[in-house]
Amino acid sequence: MSRDRTVDVLVVGAGPAGLALAARLARAGAGHVEVLEREQDAGGVPRHCHHGGFGGPVHPWLTGPAYALRAVRAATAAGAKLRTGVSATGWAGPLTLETTSSAGLERITARAVVLATGARERPRSARLVPGSRPAGVLTTGELQQSVHLYGQHIGRRAVVVGAEPVARHAVRTLRRAGAEVVAVVTERARAAAVPGVPLLTATTVAELRGRGRLSGVAVRHEDGRCGVLACDTVVFTGDWIPDHELARRGGIALDPGTRGPCVDASFRTSVPGVFAVGNALHGVERAATAAAEGDAAAAAVLARLSGAPWPEPGPPLLVRAPLLWVAPNRLTDVGGRPLLLRSGEPLTAPVLTAAQDGLLLWRRRFPVRMSPSRSLRLPPGWTDRVDPSGGPVVLGIG
Repeated sequence: MSRDRTVDVLVVGAGPAGLALAARLARAGAGHVEVLEREQDAGGVPRHCHHGGFGGPVHPWLTGPAYALRAVRAATAAGAKLRTGVSATGWAGPLTLETTSSAGLERITARAVVLATGARERPRSARLVPGSRPAGVLTTGELQQSVHLYGQHIGRRAVVVGAEPVARHAVRTLRRAGAEVVAVVTERARAAAVPGVPLLTATTVAELRGRGRLSGVAVRHEDGRCGVLACDTVVFTGDWIPDHELARRGGIALDPGTRGPCVDASFRTSVPGVFAVGNALHGVERAATAAAEGDAAAAAVLARLSGAPWPEPGPPLLVRAPLLWVAPNRLTDVGGRPLLLRSGEPLTAPVLTAAQDGLLLWRRRFPVRMSPSRSLRLPPGWTDRVDPSGGPVVLGIG
């Protein structure tokens, strides 16, 4: 039998975004702010990222676990209630979540719900890599948890698949565990090499081989050359996707580019009273970026608690290839924060345009190199030229 409870704000996910938002709301006197985390420990992905850099330029030495601990302490010190080992499994109403934990089933109704569920790497099965199903096949997250949290033995020879920055962390973790990294494999034509590791570009994983334990990875170059890399471990990195299952079950509109909830500049979703922040919106961004989004969403959540009306959806913000996605992706209001834009291929000094109903709204050259693994920040000032009753606003290269 389920127990029913009410809170003022219910935050699902205790990663950087959810914790930053909870701390800000609790300090602002938002009432009962409760954060649910399905893992037994709060802090999100940084908990098992033992490299430095989480403190930014002020504290560059700060590791992921230390960063996570600071975020947890800040939220609880502000007065937010943090509950771990609790999973939100579905919706019993627009603002009522069904949860399960060792204490049993609950239905929690809130005045505002915030989805801060984060993102995950797509595993081998989602990438449709053929072959047998041996042991030794991991994502970066699984690798880091195995090594840093549980001290498990990984293997002796490893192949890393992917060329996003997280691949470097996978190589570092494998080396720390005593494994030799025999190659980094990527489908991209160009990628940054990891010192001391052979880099195979324009190459795909054609098959996993082995029975019981992985024995090798068959690879194929775009020019038709094939080969087998002997290894007992393969780590699939990157290819991030938002954890959007809970949003989908709640009937929240998803953006086809980000594959996360559609939101406006105030992090409002298509369902009144439901917000979404952090990597639940767009796959992986730095912890500091996710935390900044959580902090920025507090103003809109507080407005909701004070009775502010939920606006009608504005024009959608779309992208054209080679651009992949933009966030936020609805223009309900003019936000003061930059838009995050991601490209599917490297671009040098791109000229970006924004148009609505055939009218050019904005055009600007960025004297930088856009990388598929890093987002470009667009200034938000041009969005005040958008016609709220007009058609989609399209970002492109031109």
